Amino acid sequence: MKPKLTVLSREYCHLCQDMISALQQLQGRFSFDVDVVDVDSRPELEEKWGDKVPVLLDGEIEICHYHLDVPALDARLARMK
Repeated sequence: MKPKLTVLSREYCHLCQDMISALQQLQGRFSFDVDVVDVDSRPELEEKWGDKVPVLLDGEIEICHYHLDVPALDARLARMK
């Protein structure tokens, strides 16, 4: 079963788009699914994560925020195997 990661994003956020694009490029090298969630449509997420968006999560565990941290993602995916 492939790991499923979540990107907390905003529609107008260029950093969010950059992170999503970088993750899509890495899906050829790593095996994972990505779910993109708009924090502005979920008040509880907007309250919790606010200006930290974009955030890459594995469940409730934060992998990184603002920019994709490939070594952190690699380490997290290695633990999920």
